[in-house]
Amino acid sequence: MKEEILSHLNNPRNLELIYRGNKVYFKHEFQKIYPEIKGSLIADFWNERLKHESDEFNWGSSTDWLFVVIVSFIAGLIAKIPALFSVDQEFFYSRNIGFIVFPALSVYFIRKNNLSVQKISLIAFATVAGLVFINLFPDVKRSDTLVLSSIHLVLFLWCVLGFAFVAEKPISTDNRLNFLKYNGDLVVISALILISGAIMTGMTIGLFSLIGFKIEKFYFDYVVIFGLAAVPIIGTYLTRTNPQLVGKVSPVIARIFSPLVAVMLVIYLSAMIYSGKNPYSDRDFLMVFNALLIGVMAIIFFSVAEISKSGKRQAEIWILLILSVLTVIVNSVALSAIVFRISEWGITPNRMAVLGGNLLILINLIMVIVQLYKVVLKKVDLSSVGKPIAVFLPIYFIWTIIVTFIFPLIFNFK
Repeated sequence: MKEEILSHLNNPRNLELIYRGNKVYFKHEFQKIYPEIKGSLIADFWNERLKHESDEFNWGSSTDWLFVVIVSFIAGLIAKIPALFSVDQEFFYSRNIGFIVFPALSVYFIRKNNLSVQKISLIAFATVAGLVFINLFPDVKRSDTLVLSSIHLVLFLWCVLGFAFVAEKPISTDNRLNFLKYNGDLVVISALILISGAIMTGMTIGLFSLIGFKIEKFYFDYVVIFGLAAVPIIGTYLTRTNPQLVGKVSPVIARIFSPLVAVMLVIYLSAMIYSGKNPYSDRDFLMVFNALLIGVMAIIFFSVAEISKSGKRQAEIWILLILSVLTVIVNSVALSAIVFRISEWGITPNRMAVLGGNLLILINLIMVIVQLYKVVLKKVDLSSVGKPIAVFLPIYFIWTIIVTFIFPLIFNFK
């Protein structure tokens, strides 16, 4: 971010957008470079502004909270569509689960970033296109392309949310990594809200049962459903209004889990060899193996986003490098198993989707490993580690479009 601050020092609007993207990190980086730019009118202004900025919890304005409540309520109504309009639950939720939350979050960032009409139109078009396509999908009892399209549609909507997040900001590695960091922060705050909600649910149902009221059905049908729909929206508002809320928690989680996952992978690969289980002949095992790969990759990407935001010790870079190498090994095993299954039993939508996804992940991880290795050798700066991920995000978006919209046509909705 240092380079961004310096390059936009004479552009107040862009500087403000960078600041709002990550206030805590902006303040940290600005304080480091301020001695170099001291004397500039804009630099002195920002120094005074940041010096007197309060770190107390900010609840925001009543207008903002009204907006959050309205959007959360609409998200809850979308979640209740099967009950309100007698729509088959399995049909609705399997196809439309992503539309409960992601459009609401996109609307939040459209408002926050004050997007142009043209960009709002793009977001609206992409969202409506996905909604119409998935709900007009033939209602086939067993369709691999329907399952793939439904899963990748969630990723497609996540990418649309990413566009709403960065659309009015300078196109840069930092802003794309800020989006990944936002997702990590949202997971943390959402988990805390859910834990609190679970405790409240248990207490409420328990207290009412003591006086003879059985409120379980009503409570779950309305309070829980609307509450679950509201969690990501409220979590987003809290983390964007108070970046410091989980700003110190997320790096700690990344720091703790990276070595633990690396150890787990070593033990798991050893246990797999010992057990005789392999993804070549066992389809279910291959699916679990790929789920493991995606989970570990998410941890790596989240950790890289955190690494790019703060200077870390050399040992932590090594841990992330080892974890990335181990993940490439897991990916290679999964990839070879998929190629083996295609050569033995032919092409299917599932195999093609997994093959393409794994290839993209493999290439991306190798690029990350190269950058991490260069950092270890002190050939490049730490900030360069996030570049391969930032560059690859649009490629993942294109892949979600292919699997969501094109695969069903290629494989005749089978």
